[in-house]
Amino acid sequence: MLLKGKIGFVTGATKGIGKAVAITLAQNGAKVIINGRDQNRLEEVAEQLTEISNEKTLILPYDVSNYDEVKRAFQTIKKEYNHLDILVNNAGVLYDSLLGMVQPDKVNDTINVNLVAPIFHMQFASRLMLRQKSGSIINVSSILGMEGDKGQVVYSASKAGLIGATKSAAKELASSNIRVNAVAPGFIETDLISNLSEGKRTERIDSISMNRIGTPGEVADSVLYLASDLSTYVTGEVIKVSGGMVI
Repeated sequence: MLLKGKIGFVTGATKGIGKAVAITLAQNGAKVIINGRDQNRLEEVAEQLTEISNEKTLILPYDVSNYDEVKRAFQTIKKEYNHLDILVNNAGVLYDSLLGMVQPDKVNDTINVNLVAPIFHMQFASRLMLRQKSGSIINVSSILGMEGDKGQVVYSASKAGLIGATKSAAKELASSNIRVNAVAPGFIETDLISNLSEGKRTERIDSISMNRIGTPGEVADSVLYLASDLSTYVTGEVIKVSGGMVI
């Protein structure tokens, strides 16, 4: 098992990519801590993870953009494990809005959840990891953070900012053997795309060289690589998981 004995923390783990990542980490031997806003869903995922690993699954229901709640979550992790090997910053929001119609509250929510929250989490996770002089942080960005798209000025900006934060943190923490990388998913079958019209879905698929939508599990496999010792000399990188998508 690639992650036997490791402790991993996944934000936004109740569905989609986050849930797939949590399951993949557990299948590979990690003790998994999961976050989300919906406690009932968290408990359901925790049951699945416990069945896989026969290990207790710590659930942390809180708002990732609330600094005080993030701080308390890491205090709980320290109390329970006094250790953290893997952080996956997955929690995110997406609102589709053309530039002339962007609402201030949606701007604030998007930036706070997609960019500010991962920075908070990296800050607290790195403090734990510095004690052991090792760790892997994986930020879930997006191909839109690299290429942009119509109607996604705010989302693209938040995910581009996350890439910049990833590269800066990687340089800052490398000397302590803490690696920081990102994955940039393309068109993945999650709730974020559930409201797209059939025409829009077809348009998106036509832009993908592999001519299909990706799965959360395929993103999780890339996260697994970055979380494991298979990538001990990889830091500051962004892996596209897009099937050759062209925007």
